[in-house]
Amino acid sequence: MNNYMIRRAAERIGLFTTLFFATVILVACASAPLPPTESLNAARDAIAQAEQAEARRYAGAELEEANRHLAAADQAVEEERMTEADRLAQQARVTAELAMARTEAAKAAAINREMGRGAEALDEEMQRQGDQQ
Repeated sequence: MNNYMIRRAAERIGLFTTLFFATVILVACASAPLPPTESLNAARDAIAQAEQAEARRYAGAELEEANRHLAAADQAVEEERMTEADRLAQQARVTAELAMARTEAAKAAAINREMGRGAEALDEEMQRQGDQQ
C-alpha cells in the first residue's frame, strides 16, 4: 500500500508540475495589449489641422490642452497602460476638434464684423451721394 501511495503522489506531482509549466508558458506567450495607434493618429491629425487653422491664435488654451492629453497618452503607451492611452488620445482628438470649432467661430465672427463695417461704410457713402444731389 505504501508503493501505491507513493505512485499516486508522484502522479499528482507530475500533474501539478505539468499544469504549472503550461500556465507559465501561456502567461509568457501572452502578448502585451497593442497601443491604440488609430486613436493616437487621429489625435495627432486633429491637432495638426487645428494648428494649420491658426487655433493657437484663436483657441490657444484648447490646443494646449489637446497637446497635454496627447503627451499623457504617449506616456501611458510607454508604461503599457493601453486603455488609459486610448482614452487620453480620444480626449486629445475631441479637444483639438473643439479648438478647431472655436477657431472657425472666431474667424466667422471677425468676417461678420468686417462685413458690418463695410456695409456701414457703404451706407455712409450712399448718404453722402444722396446729400450732394
